[in-house]
Amino acid sequence: MRQPNTDFPRHARLLAASLLWLLIGTLLLLSTLVPAHTALFGWAPMFWLLWAPLAVILTLEPTLPRQLLALCRPRRRSARHLIWH
Repeated sequence: MRQPNTDFPRHARLLAASLLWLLIGTLLLLSTLVPAHTALFGWAPMFWLLWAPLAVILTLEPTLPRQLLALCRPRRRSARHLIWH
């Protein structure tokens, strides 16, 4: 099965832009310069500052959550390594 022809520089730029978008949105929401919920817009600020960039990132890199979990999960040592060291 052939992999689709992807434009790597474009892919990297889109990923970097969406990560920057997520970082700035998170900072805006945490600093309360932009409220997560407003009477006029409802939950739209939170969606556009957090959930939309996360959707773009997961579309570009669908294996990213699994990779991050593998980094966070402690590695188990083999029994032989535990006995002798």
